[in-house]
Amino acid sequence: MKYQAVFTRYELKYLLTIEQKKQITDAMAPYMALDAFGRTTIRNIYFDTSSYRLVRHSIERPAYKEKLRIRSYDRAAPDSTVFVELKKKYRQVVYKRRISLSEEDAMGWVCGERDCPVSSQISEEIDYFLDYYRRLYPAVFLSYEREAFYSRDGSDFRITFDDHILCRQEDLSLRSEVYGTPLLPEDMALMEIKCSGGIPLWMTHVLTENQIYKTSFSKYGTAYQNIIFPQLKEVACYA
Repeated sequence: MKYQAVFTRYELKYLLTIEQKKQITDAMAPYMALDAFGRTTIRNIYFDTSSYRLVRHSIERPAYKEKLRIRSYDRAAPDSTVFVELKKKYRQVVYKRRISLSEEDAMGWVCGERDCPVSSQISEEIDYFLDYYRRLYPAVFLSYEREAFYSRDGSDFRITFDDHILCRQEDLSLRSEVYGTPLLPEDMALMEIKCSGGIPLWMTHVLTENQIYKTSFSKYGTAYQNIIFPQLKEVACYA
């Protein structure tokens, strides 16, 4: 299946109540359509150093930050197609590079057990990233339910809604079931607006009329601040 390997865009985030989400989806109906996948369960494994260098740098809100993850759109088997994604952000612009591999090859490559079986510019970028940080480890499993909408006018304007965002630090495998600690209350959802240019006027009106404002929210960053770091502090206290 053909997939997009390179993204350059803005990604704007909004935390919504269920009521606000309904207001937006109702207003979206003439302009946006649900993509062919419908509601999907996305699984991610984020990689980091043993000292959580990447996420600690990210939550400081620097001008430039980067992260690496492996993502699947279903429960994976060793031969399932997954995506190794290198995501960078510089001054509000997101640059994403991704390559598709089998789950077994992807995990083996990122964990330093084997070379990437595909040679490309993107694999070389990821190899450089892996070499720069010396050794990366699976740090956290993050899953969520997503609904993705595309613009009916053919533009690259997209909107996604994520809920049931779960985090865990054990059983770090895309082959496993979805479970973990919720990062948001049950009545909240994360909306992301993804576009290469401006937001359509109709969407600006919806946000203004419903007093919905942009926020800063990182799933991995929230997991680190709310779950991982408190556990590290507790362990340090008893060391």
